[in-house]
Amino acid sequence: MKSPVHRCRDVEHSRGQSGAGTNYLQADQRIPISKDVITSSSASAMWFIKDACGIMCAVITWLLVFYAEFVVLFVMLLPSKNLTYSIVNGTLFNTLTFLALASHLRAMCTDPGAVPKGNATKEYIESLQLKPGQVVYKCPKCCSIKPDRAHHCSVCKRCIRKMDHHCPWVNNCVGENNQKYFVLFTMYIALISLHALVMVVFHFLNCFEDDWTKCSSFSPPATVILLILLCFEGLLFLIFTSVMFGTQVHSICTDETVSDPLIDLQSSQNPLTSAPPFPAASTCFILRVLFCFMWKTNNLTPSFKGLKLRPAVSHRINTGLISVSPS
Repeated sequence: MKSPVHRCRDVEHSRGQSGAGTNYLQADQRIPISKDVITSSSASAMWFIKDACGIMCAVITWLLVFYAEFVVLFVMLLPSKNLTYSIVNGTLFNTLTFLALASHLRAMCTDPGAVPKGNATKEYIESLQLKPGQVVYKCPKCCSIKPDRAHHCSVCKRCIRKMDHHCPWVNNCVGENNQKYFVLFTMYIALISLHALVMVVFHFLNCFEDDWTKCSSFSPPATVILLILLCFEGLLFLIFTSVMFGTQVHSICTDETVSDPLIDLQSSQNPLTSAPPFPAASTCFILRVLFCFMWKTNNLTPSFKGLKLRPAVSHRINTGLISVSPS
């Protein structure tokens, strides 16, 4: 469910001696660099994308989870004669379901790292001190200064820092601030899908050995249909979310989004925008980020013990959205 990756950036070169007919920023037109431009937006601010397709996909996601909840509780667990089996599996399944839906809400309603819109204004020109050959990035669609590794999303209509992809199932981009919740969502959905499949297999085995009328409060044909649909849903989502979870974990471990290889290929051909390769993250750090649901830091790229993952503003532009050309 990925949106097409933009293969090129809108790069505006500030040259001291460019012609009047060029599209480059002149010395008196350069966009100033401010820390307010590259800092994360407030994580507490409400964020919601008004996209009909995304809203419909998000509603379908919740309906499918509620269907699985209904079948597990009213078809398999409540009619069971084994009280311990029902309590243990019911508690586990409901806990995972709650965590999955909570992660989905956080992924959907968290600002993924949107760059402030329209910050490339004339007000900053006087405070700008750039040398000839320096490079700034500007998005012409939202008139924003574009940080390194930021990409414009045509659905959100904003530039998103460390944008991985736009997922319609969470009706949001997966970016710097909400990737953690998206990873947790895929993990919990995979776990409840696996749990549901295991319970369906055990329920079928018990019903074959016993009377079908005693296995469920529904009629045998209705029970079989409900279980088959749940089995199909669980298998489909187990495969899909497992692949997504593995892809996201690999992305976190390498500190590289889906869009980065294309941008790095472009940057490697331009000496002005070349940068050192991504450092790798430690396994301990990855596990700490993934399994601390209430961890205060939403960003997946903090510094720790001397290892600093490449942040939204890379090593080559630590002083702003600038890359200085060799003299």
